[in-house]
Amino acid sequence: MNNYKKTAIAVAVAQIALMSGSAAMARGAPAQVGASGEPAVVVVSGQRAALNSAQKVKQNSDEIVDSIVADDIGKLPDRSVTEVLQRVVGVTIDRTMSKSDPEHFSVEGSGVSIRGLNYVRSELNGRDSFSANGGRSLNYEDVPPELMAGVDIYKNPSAEQIEGAISGLVNLHTAMPFDYKGMKVALSAQTTYSELKKGRSSPSASGLFSNRWKTGIGEVGVLVDLAYSESATRTDALQVEPYFPRDDVVPGKTVWIPKGASWRTLNFERQREGAYGALQWRPNRDINTSLTFFKSRYKMDWDEQAIFAASNPYNILVGPGATYDGKGAFVSGTLTDPADKGINYGGDTRIANRKSDTTDVSWNLVWRPTRSWTFKSDLQSIRAKTANLDSTVATGVQMPKQQMDLAGGRPNLIFDSADLAYLANPSNYYWAFTQEHADRSKAKGTAWKGDAQYDFDHKVMRDIRFGVRLTKRDAVTEKTNPDFNWVAISQPWQLGWNIGQLASLGDPRFSGNTRVHNFNNFFGGKVSVPSLVVPNTSLATGYPDSYAGLHKYHDILCNEHAAANGATPACAPWKAASYGTDPAGSNEQTEKTGAFYTQARFGFDDLPMPIDGNIGVRYVKTDMKASGYTVFSYTRPTIPAGYQTTGPAIPNIPAFVRPQDYSGSYSNVLPSLNLRMKASDKLQFRFAASSAVSRPDFSQLQGYTTLTQDVKTTSDDAAGIVRVNSVTLTGEGSGNPALKPVTSRQVDLTAEWYFAPAGSLTLAVFNKQLKNIIVDQSYNFRLPDVNGAMNNFTVTAPINGAKGRARGFELAYQQYFDNLPQWLSGLGVQANFTFVDGKKTMYQSVFQEYCTGGAGNGASNLNLNMNGCDTNGRSFGNLPLYNQSRRSYNLALMYDKGPLSARLAYNWRSRSLQGVNVNGTKGGDGLDSNPASPTVGQHNVSYGLPTWAAAYGQLDASIFYKITEQLSFGLEAQNINDAKFRQEMDQEIGTKGRAWFVTGPRYTAQMRYSF
Repeated sequence: MNNYKKTAIAVAVAQIALMSGSAAMARGAPAQVGASGEPAVVVVSGQRAALNSAQKVKQNSDEIVDSIVADDIGKLPDRSVTEVLQRVVGVTIDRTMSKSDPEHFSVEGSGVSIRGLNYVRSELNGRDSFSANGGRSLNYEDVPPELMAGVDIYKNPSAEQIEGAISGLVNLHTAMPFDYKGMKVALSAQTTYSELKKGRSSPSASGLFSNRWKTGIGEVGVLVDLAYSESATRTDALQVEPYFPRDDVVPGKTVWIPKGASWRTLNFERQREGAYGALQWRPNRDINTSLTFFKSRYKMDWDEQAIFAASNPYNILVGPGATYDGKGAFVSGTLTDPADKGINYGGDTRIANRKSDTTDVSWNLVWRPTRSWTFKSDLQSIRAKTANLDSTVATGVQMPKQQMDLAGGRPNLIFDSADLAYLANPSNYYWAFTQEHADRSKAKGTAWKGDAQYDFDHKVMRDIRFGVRLTKRDAVTEKTNPDFNWVAISQPWQLGWNIGQLASLGDPRFSGNTRVHNFNNFFGGKVSVPSLVVPNTSLATGYPDSYAGLHKYHDILCNEHAAANGATPACAPWKAASYGTDPAGSNEQTEKTGAFYTQARFGFDDLPMPIDGNIGVRYVKTDMKASGYTVFSYTRPTIPAGYQTTGPAIPNIPAFVRPQDYSGSYSNVLPSLNLRMKASDKLQFRFAASSAVSRPDFSQLQGYTTLTQDVKTTSDDAAGIVRVNSVTLTGEGSGNPALKPVTSRQVDLTAEWYFAPAGSLTLAVFNKQLKNIIVDQSYNFRLPDVNGAMNNFTVTAPINGAKGRARGFELAYQQYFDNLPQWLSGLGVQANFTFVDGKKTMYQSVFQEYCTGGAGNGASNLNLNMNGCDTNGRSFGNLPLYNQSRRSYNLALMYDKGPLSARLAYNWRSRSLQGVNVNGTKGGDGLDSNPASPTVGQHNVSYGLPTWAAAYGQLDASIFYKITEQLSFGLEAQNINDAKFRQEMDQEIGTKGRAWFVTGPRYTAQMRYSF
């Protein structure tokens, strides 16, 4: 397998697999001339027919596009639309569930980037489509791939296409009744088994019926497509915590010691249901109208058992015999913490569930009153909603010691029998904390589009098109406040403050509601880790009642501590995060757009090398409204009677909480040009240039701003003077309703050689110049005092604060080798390679060499969030764009001959930056090493390490055998190389391993029947 990885150097495009719709469905038998001069008939079917169709789409398109066509009726080749998209040249997918929490792996993939950028717009059948997630695009994991007939990925859209796609446009399309000559029925049943999770398999099924009839009112067609699928997977992980500089471990030397290593298991289950229906009516040859209904339901549940370090990194001791690398980083040895009676760890049970629902109803009319004129009307209504609960309940344990060896490819954690016994004993644990998060969103949109086309009878002008599009979208998102409400039950740092002891499970008052979790088959049986005592799952799912019961343990201890010290109890009862009642957790948006475009198609067929193309311009105006709040609070000093004040004036602004509606409007002019030159019937070149926009996500437009006035004073009682030393006016915005869209000027140049029906070699060079990239930075918020004088508050919020670029090339190749000996003549190869060079430049640099002590890790700590901070208080800077891999490739070996169709597909991408200041690699106890700081040497710096996804490659396979013309049987395998997803973290001592995720192979068996 290692040799396979090394030799899988990519060259080519991955429009792998897929459908037969209209002409794409015809299974032909093109004649080829054999050596004897007699026509040799090659029967084209399966994935080879799909590649033929996809290649034709690419070759004949007016724009630069890559297509995927299903190799059977409505059956894309992977387990999710996201996985399908990663096969396309220039497309990469994210492998984490959340960008802010990269500790949780997504087996089927999550976000999609095209050419290294995530400004991707999604469509369903050429209409704008979205999920209710605060963003603007679909969650592709919500969409049943069984309903899809194919996917088109436009790299540089033209003026007639809906605006919003800088990196690319993904159009999912379904079948229509008139795509088939008559009745069509297709059924499939599948079952999937996870090698790591074991246990029961996950079933899936789908069915399609379509027919068309000639009636007295014209031709009528009906299509119904239903799909249901389950997925049950498991992810195991090993993690190493950030390293901290220590000068008190090895005499005369600074060494870097991790604060521990941890392990976790996550069990994931999802159900996906889809229903699609289409009704077509053609009363005569000049009118064609259709009504479509699309509904997708997605339900996800996962639970996790994990241990994670909550230790004081400066109290950890290293036993004799430890080893370090050349930069002083810990490699192997034994860690202890006598000062804290053990290395403090948390052991959690965490559950999350989400339900999503998207419904799209659309009506389309095409009327051609004359040979020259064509009119189209398209009306769409879309509704989407989602709701989520994320709940964590944790125990704590003070581990006597931890022995580990980090010299190999993954951490080797070593435990003796005493360690195993200690960690399996509930009496050694205490109740640690709870944390809840909930959110729900609703979004609805209505869009109408009217188009007209006039066809010319002219040797140069082909047609002119123009049209308008009007939309309205409403989106409401509510989430808990605090967002993730972490509240201690009992923690070591509370001892002596408001509790006298921890809520130990060894105390009969606090025992029970836990279990010993055994990490069976961990890393497929290749790694052994200790069992842990974790809370029962019912405590996490039982929120809020279960939380209230657990926090009463703290109240008992708090009251006991107060009584023992003769103090008045100050034990505030636990309070759940507000949900649906606090304006800080609500984001309400309304957006209207109006667009007009005109576009002309032309061609110069008489040139030695004919040129055709289109030129156009799109004008779009966007009006938005956001309903929110502005909150002002202050610390006003007490001025004794008769005292005078000196120094800066203190603005007199009464505290307030007031609702506020924000409105904004902007317009964009978006020209585009697409040219194609045909050097021959097989060789052609393209040039495309355009301007594009990508609007801010609705989550970035929230209109909630908190403003604070902080006054520092000193008093001179002898002189009767109060000196005002400083007046600080600051604020923080959850969003910024004044944001403008990100804009891009982009150029593409391609060379395309189509040397066979499913054989091509293509090269694309691209350059995208970005402006108004959205980053968190500061701007002035003006607020009047009681006298009307304006005061500037420095507010940290999302702003259009950077520019950037993404440039590179794509190389793609596919071919079937028909000239090989007969038994090999069905062999083919498909490959692609993408290189992206990206860069982001701030309009105003916020880089500081040293991180500021006491600045916190919130949005206002710009240096931390933009540049990252190490645990030694030094900044990183010069970080690339998020989720952008410089190199990625696909390599697929294919075989299609007779009844047999198979493929072996490998997908790889190089490392990419996942985030800075994200969960797991951030904290507030970094070293203040700034010699000019008044707190130099203290451990008060908030750190956030750049966290990377290391290079990752996964091997998948499939084989299908056609038993009859109607019936086929297939086997699919995902991740058969048992790839391990590795995360890395940057530190001054170099790039260190952060986490190793294993999901194991998965196998699917399926039957397909169609006639």
